[in-house]
Amino acid sequence: MKAAIFRQGDLVVDTLPDPVPGQGQVLVKSLACGICGSDLHVFKHAHSFTETMRRANAPEVMDLARDVVFGHEFCAEVLDYGPGTERRLKPGTRVTCMPLTVSEDGVRTLGYSNALPGGFAQKMLLDEALLLEVPNGLPSEHAALVEPMAVGVHAVEKAALKGGEVPLVIGCGPVGLAVIAALKLKGVHPIVAADYSRTRRALAEKMGADVVVDPSERSPYKTWTEHAAVKPAVFFECVGVPGLLQQLIEGAPAQARIVVVGVCMQSDRIEPFLAIYKELQLQFALAYTPEEFARTLRHVAEGELDVASLITGRVGLEGVKEAFTELGNPERHAKILVEPWR
Repeated sequence: MKAAIFRQGDLVVDTLPDPVPGQGQVLVKSLACGICGSDLHVFKHAHSFTETMRRANAPEVMDLARDVVFGHEFCAEVLDYGPGTERRLKPGTRVTCMPLTVSEDGVRTLGYSNALPGGFAQKMLLDEALLLEVPNGLPSEHAALVEPMAVGVHAVEKAALKGGEVPLVIGCGPVGLAVIAALKLKGVHPIVAADYSRTRRALAEKMGADVVVDPSERSPYKTWTEHAAVKPAVFFECVGVPGLLQQLIEGAPAQARIVVVGVCMQSDRIEPFLAIYKELQLQFALAYTPEEFARTLRHVAEGELDVASLITGRVGLEGVKEAFTELGNPERHAKILVEPWR
């Protein structure tokens, strides 16, 4: 099979052996796979990423001297089954699932594993127990975006909303847009969102933001204050660059909750006493639960979460490397899908 491979710090298209399903596994054809912001971060900061995963005692840490096939936001088609499977879904059935496999060898993360290819390959191996059938009528490209939308759903759950809060979302890339959509789904208003990009601010409005602000022209925190009055604050950091967390601590009112969703792979500095004095709550959010993932699929299938607006480009395997570069321009792209058979 063909795949876009992260090899020696570069992205190359090459041929790999077709994967063979093992115990409890399903061989699938990758139909569509989103390029995640985490993929961009790992591409640029691979050594920092792997070192942090080691320090976090992650069950699997990829070896940068070996090939890795990225891609964890996917929709796929069932091809064949390995031993010990129930074969409950017919070949040709479209599926999605959490990008994990669980076996005697431990937990592996699809897209960041040397052992298992991610969705930037033409074929993948998934766990039968985790498969979720894509409802009839839901386009494959929309099903592929269940994963990033589930990140937003999980972040909002981690915010532990009690009612009456006014949220501020800093950063309107795919993660921020997913948070905005999840907040709208919860019926939380007004939603204030900030981004330097005009295109992303427009997308934020489509996804449910009530107020958008350009930080180069106006302080997001002052704008939030004008719309929140004395209501509780919940801020979502959805950028992941050094210095931003300290900005949120400085801009937040007393008793605010800050949910960190943006992936920063560099060291950062904050002033703990300032956060202590304000009695701020700092919550970090990663991924989602199985229930949240399945619930997000239902929301997308029922049209309650808009994912069509996020898709700004499609490429085949040969276009993956250029797409990584293109995604650095927020005025041009939000989410580019990889279609390995294109």
